Amino acid sequence: MSASHHSSPLRLPVLRSSSFRIIAMFAGCFLLTGMTVTAFSGYHSQRLLSQQTMRIVANERDEALSEAQGQTVIHLQPTLREMVQNEPGFYYLLQDAQEQVVIGNMFHLRPIAGWRWLSWTHRTHPPDHHPVIGYGTTLNDGGYLFVGIDATPIQSLRRDLWLTLAWSAIVFLVIGLGGGFVLSRIVLGRIEVISMTARKIMRGDISQRLALNGTGDEFDHLAHSLNAMLDRNETLIASVRQISDDIAHDMRRPLARLGQNLDKAQTATTHDIQSTALTQAQDNLQDALEIFSSLLRLAQLEAGDRIPDSQTLVVADLFNTLADLYQPVAQEQGQTLTIISPALNLTLDGNRILLTQTLSNLIENAINHCSSGTVISLSAHMENNRVIMAVSDNGPGIPAEEHERVFEKMVRLDTSRTVPGTGLGLSLVRAIVHLHGGSIRLVDNMPGLRCEIVFLKTSMSVFTP
Repeated sequence: MSASHHSSPLRLPVLRSSSFRIIAMFAGCFLLTGMTVTAFSGYHSQRLLSQQTMRIVANERDEALSEAQGQTVIHLQPTLREMVQNEPGFYYLLQDAQEQVVIGNMFHLRPIAGWRWLSWTHRTHPPDHHPVIGYGTTLNDGGYLFVGIDATPIQSLRRDLWLTLAWSAIVFLVIGLGGGFVLSRIVLGRIEVISMTARKIMRGDISQRLALNGTGDEFDHLAHSLNAMLDRNETLIASVRQISDDIAHDMRRPLARLGQNLDKAQTATTHDIQSTALTQAQDNLQDALEIFSSLLRLAQLEAGDRIPDSQTLVVADLFNTLADLYQPVAQEQGQTLTIISPALNLTLDGNRILLTQTLSNLIENAINHCSSGTVISLSAHMENNRVIMAVSDNGPGIPAEEHERVFEKMVRLDTSRTVPGTGLGLSLVRAIVHLHGGSIRLVDNMPGLRCEIVFLKTSMSVFTP
């Protein structure tokens, strides 16, 4: 597959996006909920209105029967005649046993007892085309009494309920789908920015970063996390490139010397010259292996983001180990290594091997670069919630303008050319200190040199034995 095909933009249609489906599902749930609430409210209102209407009809029927003082056609005639004239809001019908209309403002009805709903096909007299709800009563003499009332409000409420449900469904769908479409376009726009940045990075531009909108939303949170990951990846890639350049540059000298000594051994005229050349070639090979190992170790330390096998270390125990290792070495050189024991409750969180290597490199540097009679001291104390370690001596020191440069890779001052080493010791020291969240600096000890290592509070703890 060609690179151009990989880099071509692939825009996701809005209707196929997850955001649109989620919003559409939410709109559907919202529609179902709204329709259910609307239907329940309408049904409840219709039920209350029906009950109220039926109570009015029942009261009117009971009043007619009570005034008639008898449930026969003869007793009810005068009462019904008066009600038809004086109660225009009601519908009355009185029929005899032969189903002949005796009095009323309605046409003939089949004598069915109980509640009845009369649709518009049942004409009243005079006709008004209104639906009627009423109650039919069979009289003692076989007659039939019907009392009803206009049911138009109930019918209108029922019709309005269906119209409301229909229009609500349309409005909910339009708003839900339209809002889903708009919001999905916005979400896809943000996602497309991330995709475009990723494609640029795939094409080799690892400096690309995602822009933050400053809203603090989930997209800003995602962009911040991705930018941190990209920064980390760029650092790792730069570290790999740097270690490759360092190996290519720094291995050239020992390998060149190795080649020269092998050539010398090959063309040697005597056994002694050949043996000396081979010995020097072996030393050159050892130097090359040491440089290679140190550069790899330095790259691992600089690329690391956490301390391996971190544990709480008692600084006094660490110093005692160093004293056992290096006080005899200093005595052989005619020097004095003084260990100023820190407080027993002073502790440090870190890797024992790496911290031991750090202090060992500093002590070895002082021993190797100072003359006989030099006093070297190792101390540690707590100050402002920080652990400060120091290796100092009263030797020749280092010029102030070289204090920062000596921490760079393969840097060796002119006064150190005769001392064995790769020029990576202080670089390793600084990498270990930075891995532990600390800082390191060189200061003039007047006379001599003082190397201070400061570990911040985040990497420090207090231990009570």
